[in-house]
Amino acid sequence: MSEFPLYSAGEFRRRALNQSGGPVELAWRDHGDHVLNPETTLQAEGLTLRDAAVLVPVVDYGEDAKVIFTLRTSTLRKHSGQIAFPGGAIDPEDASPEMAAMREAAEEIGLADIFIEPVARLPHYLAATGFRITPILAVVKPGFELTLNPTEVEDAFEVPLSFLMDPDHHVTDSMVWQGIERQFYRMPYGSHMIWGITAGIVRTLYERLYS
Repeated sequence: MSEFPLYSAGEFRRRALNQSGGPVELAWRDHGDHVLNPETTLQAEGLTLRDAAVLVPVVDYGEDAKVIFTLRTSTLRKHSGQIAFPGGAIDPEDASPEMAAMREAAEEIGLADIFIEPVARLPHYLAATGFRITPILAVVKPGFELTLNPTEVEDAFEVPLSFLMDPDHHVTDSMVWQGIERQFYRMPYGSHMIWGITAGIVRTLYERLYS
């Protein structure tokens, strides 16, 4: 039995380091909305993909950790107006996906790396928009102050980890994209709708750590 409360940052860290579901390098096909869309997943695998990384920032608030999300501005070229994790393309000067994710978090929301403890990676998420995304699981110490980049981020907010890891909040839906019906997860939280890539990563987090 764990010494940590179920939805604490300590238990999140412990589970992140002991994930179920096989090695992260090979497991992406078996998780999240990749399972819901086998045909489009195969198409994405055949694309020339650019590597990207996102930070999944779990803030250590004691027994009830919370996860930071961003609302992207409506003027961005890709995924405008959507809820996302801090992140973006991995640049040549980035030493690792972890460094890229932390750099993007600093640029987008002003989250300083002194507050961030990268813990583990989730399996890749292959996005049909042309990216191979590495989610970086991280524990964030409280005491930070966020400064939003107004060209990229309209808002930042926190959602309890306990809410996100409850499968009753994982709704499946579908839409037609480029002539193909694609299924996806969505997770309504108050006035926010987490869906698409971000919800797919959250679902993978649930399947790997809490299911």
